[in-house]
Amino acid sequence: MKKTILSLVTFLSMYTIVTAQSIDDGKKFLYYERYTSAKQVFEKLASGNKDAEAVYWLGQAYLDADQLDSAKTVYQNALTAGLNDPWIWIGSAHVDVLQGGDINAAKQKFEQAITATTKTKGRNKGPNADILNAIGRAMADGPSTVGDPNYGIDKLKQAASIDPQNPGIFINLGKCYLKLGGDHGGEAFEAFRQSTVINPQFALGYYRIGLIYQSQRNQESMNEWYGKAINADPTFAPVYLQYFQYYSETDVSAAKEYLDKYIANADKDCKTEFFVGDYLFRAGKYQESLAKAKEMESGSCKDYPSISILYAYNYDRLGDSVQAKSYIQKYFAVANPDALQPADYAFAGSIFAKFPGGEDSAIAYLQKAVDLDTVKDEQLKYLITAGKIAAASANYRRQLAIVKKMETINGGKLSETEYFNLAKAITDAKEADSSKTFDSSKYLIGDSVIMLYVTAYPDKPQGYSFRTRFAKMSDVDSTRGLAVAPIEQYNEYLSKDTSEDAKKSMFANYYYLLLYYAQYATDVPKEQEYQRAIDVTEKMKAIYPDPNSDEYKFADGTGKSLQSSLDKFNKSKAANGSGSGKSQK
Repeated sequence: MKKTILSLVTFLSMYTIVTAQSIDDGKKFLYYERYTSAKQVFEKLASGNKDAEAVYWLGQAYLDADQLDSAKTVYQNALTAGLNDPWIWIGSAHVDVLQGGDINAAKQKFEQAITATTKTKGRNKGPNADILNAIGRAMADGPSTVGDPNYGIDKLKQAASIDPQNPGIFINLGKCYLKLGGDHGGEAFEAFRQSTVINPQFALGYYRIGLIYQSQRNQESMNEWYGKAINADPTFAPVYLQYFQYYSETDVSAAKEYLDKYIANADKDCKTEFFVGDYLFRAGKYQESLAKAKEMESGSCKDYPSISILYAYNYDRLGDSVQAKSYIQKYFAVANPDALQPADYAFAGSIFAKFPGGEDSAIAYLQKAVDLDTVKDEQLKYLITAGKIAAASANYRRQLAIVKKMETINGGKLSETEYFNLAKAITDAKEADSSKTFDSSKYLIGDSVIMLYVTAYPDKPQGYSFRTRFAKMSDVDSTRGLAVAPIEQYNEYLSKDTSEDAKKSMFANYYYLLLYYAQYATDVPKEQEYQRAIDVTEKMKAIYPDPNSDEYKFADGTGKSLQSSLDKFNKSKAANGSGSGKSQK
């Protein structure tokens, strides 16, 4: 009987140990980005606002899940309930920082938390490493525009000196270095690597290094470190999600493979449901993707913000720009601003650009994408799109500012392809412009943009060609001579090329000048117009010196005819005793 009772007690004790969940269990779920499971653990532990550390981590679970308002409510409710504890001070200050609050006020709360938890005697005398790490975590969170990463680095180094075997400290340290930007990438790498030295099975450290290489578009190194993360812990879901997103635009089959692995290791929640819908969109199954969005909307995920952008993506691809615009606006209204990605703003820009009068909004969204992204190539891609939109609306001044910003980001001149696309956007827009009005300031700025191409790549013909085309199209009645200087510059370039195509282009350019001087020019005395036209025919003959060629015959005959007209004009002027006179055409 005693054995039976003892066995029952032992069983119940073991059952209690197995089923009771701790703060560490919740933190482990956060590590795996299983936010739903983490919140469930912390909600139980934080019930009644009795355990301050559990309340702190409940708020952190909401922050990690991009639910800033919910995190704020958690900390406010705790303070209202009288839980005036250092953990709650740190959590509420963390929220304040993310909302762009007074950084000095936040630091004051952090320092108060450090002071309140610092032991003044005993073996563990000194600051609390967990408190310091929580402060560093707050400074590591959010975009580079919020917080003080240097302050975070100082606290995290102090924490590491107290608890050198805690890999999580080094993750937050690396994130702070990344927020500093510039040449701190190496320090971030070392911090992340140190976390794996401490614990070789710590997949998060390898994963964070993989993210660095992915941002640098170094696929080989990215795969190496993501592979190390998977080898260290095959159940670490974030790496599979990253691979899904990486391949979603280029290899739908590979994306689906990684999505399945992600779902197998992640919480079954609104996030996983959303990515199923996202995959269907990437696979071109737009109606099925819309059905998934509607399914989520009618169930427990009805308030999940990303449903709106899923609708927007699909309606945009199906050609319903009005619906797409409506849903992207709804998405920005309900989503946590800190959860918005550069691609979200870029997508919004592409939608607004489709509506007349929406160009300024489109460019503003693209500018937000640039400000939020840290990858140079992505920033330049967004600005190229913005530059094209500015050109399409004939806002050349805005486009010029965009190009200058691109050159600043790039640290010098752009690639030829980038200048080509920007210049082409100008000429394409001008070609599509049915207006016959001339705006000299717009023309000069547009010409300046194209000249950036010519100046950066003087050995390439396209810049000269675009400049000439733009001038010809801008001079709608051919009376302003806008194309004279561009043509002369273009022909000077072409004169170095002896190919037949180059000769034909030069001849056609001179033909334009011939017509201009012979028929339209009004800026010089008439005899000078004749003489300039005659000079052009001489240049045309120099291109095709064979007297038997059609080109030579045309130029020679036209030149003689013009010379005859000039002689008659001079005789008439001499007979009449007139002044030089202006052209009478």
